[in-house]
Amino acid sequence: MKLTKKSHACVRLEKNGQTLVLDPGGFSEEDAAAGADAILVTHEHADHFDEGRLRAALDANPAAELWTLAAVAEQLSVAFPGRVHTVGHGDTFTAAGFDVQVHGELHAVIHPDIPRITNVGYLVDGAVFHPGDALTVPEHPVDTLLLPVMAPWSKLSEVVDYVREVKPQRAYDIHDALLTDLARPIYDRLVGGLGGSEHHRLTPGTSAEV
Repeated sequence: MKLTKKSHACVRLEKNGQTLVLDPGGFSEEDAAAGADAILVTHEHADHFDEGRLRAALDANPAAELWTLAAVAEQLSVAFPGRVHTVGHGDTFTAAGFDVQVHGELHAVIHPDIPRITNVGYLVDGAVFHPGDALTVPEHPVDTLLLPVMAPWSKLSEVVDYVREVKPQRAYDIHDALLTDLARPIYDRLVGGLGGSEHHRLTPGTSAEV
């Protein structure tokens, strides 16, 4: 399938003329969800879930559907009856021709004083895994890991250890809007050198076959 990186945590997957978009949030482009046949959202934080972008995409394509956890689904299900699906850990479904497995339950710890919210990750076609804001290890081999490389809830050693634990063939950076170009070579060198898997990053708007 074709993987296209959008800004921050959003990616687009294309296969057989169908487009699946994951996490078109407020740090991504205004049109990040445009043209989607199906949309997956990992959790409710604004950098992953932008209600306006989702409403626009669902309005533009009456056949488009959304799969997400309850906290997001309840904000859109009334406006789009039958098109918003609530999922949780262990669920499987087909979205726009892509087979999807749901893994994980909680957002990573930001600080002990902040209550943890729900978060799910999506394994697409048994190959590409988007964990959202958590370092979830699926109970399934992963070919391509979408790697949250920089976040308020993580440190670089955890990122490296996450790649080592998942053992993907390759890892592509996501969750990188807060990472400056000046720091990129440091992350590239350490994640690529210590993670044990191929490490890649795409600039927003560019694509790769996975």
